[in-house]
Amino acid sequence: MESDMCFQCFSTGQSAQEKGLTHIPECYEVPSSERPSLSSLEAQIPVVDLAGLQMGPTHRLAVIESIGYACKRFGCYHVVNHGIDQSILDKALGAANEFFRLPADENLKFMSKDVHKPVRYGTSLKDGVDKIQFWRVFLKHYANPLNDWVQSWPENPPAYRGDMGAYSSEVQKLAVELAGATTESLGLGPKYLSEKMEEGMQVITTNCYPPCPQPRLTLGLPPHSDYSCLTILLQSSPGLEVMDMQDGGSWKLVPYISGALLVHIGDHFEVLSNGLYKSVVHRAVLNSQKTRISIASFHSKGLLEKMEPALELVDADHPKAYKGSSFKDFLDFLSANDIGQGKICFLDTLKIK
Repeated sequence: MESDMCFQCFSTGQSAQEKGLTHIPECYEVPSSERPSLSSLEAQIPVVDLAGLQMGPTHRLAVIESIGYACKRFGCYHVVNHGIDQSILDKALGAANEFFRLPADENLKFMSKDVHKPVRYGTSLKDGVDKIQFWRVFLKHYANPLNDWVQSWPENPPAYRGDMGAYSSEVQKLAVELAGATTESLGLGPKYLSEKMEEGMQVITTNCYPPCPQPRLTLGLPPHSDYSCLTILLQSSPGLEVMDMQDGGSWKLVPYISGALLVHIGDHFEVLSNGLYKSVVHRAVLNSQKTRISIASFHSKGLLEKMEPALELVDADHPKAYKGSSFKDFLDFLSANDIGQGKICFLDTLKIK
């Protein structure tokens, strides 16, 4: 049967999406109850103008309050006037696109099934292991401090290290600023995590979602929340959906705003806030017409540093609701579990019952 052959036929370098197959093999089909409609309503995600952070106390307070509202309501928000030049965004997307257009043997230099590897190319989530395959290819690499990691990134295309490095450096600065705004919105002050975030983990994941011949049957990525404190996403076109928990858990499409970046609250900020803020559950949907590129920059404390609920947010009425965990704890969890099945997620293992 085709389903029995999937793991043998579709190893990295030979996957259906890499080969551009004109049909969906059975092992790519998600259960009917989880299939995308491809006609989701747009989510009314707040757009936060970061220029207000530098315009005096009144404007800054308005921005902080907007971020706090977005973190409670959706777990995500767009940012504009974020300080990263459009040319840097365009070059980063271009570098990612060129990498995925290289001959397969170039990409496969970075192939690995080891989720702990600091530079890794693959498809799906864990190649050859996942029971359900997903229609994407990706390159993931560590990025902070940049000088420690950039020489391990791809040499081809020739502009990749320079263009992606420039973007990584700028988005790292933005992440530290946004982490400060987020802790300020929680009443913890803007410096609560600054040093830890400046010295912490940054992981860049470039995703390529090729045209899919049957986009109603499969997904680019399954529903999940991010392990990070926050994620900053740059995308070339729409294709990300978020779960609106205040609307019955319905799926809604994230609108594409040229020049804007999307900020996700991750699991570790939900933990820090003791559940006041929720990490956003999201998934990637596909289309049959064109390739979509996204660049996700994940930001967290150091590899081994645990995130705990802030003591200032724990009291008799709000007891500690989460156990502490680190980025490495998440990698160990990912290595040991098939999260594509949707039966268990990392955050659930942290909740104190």
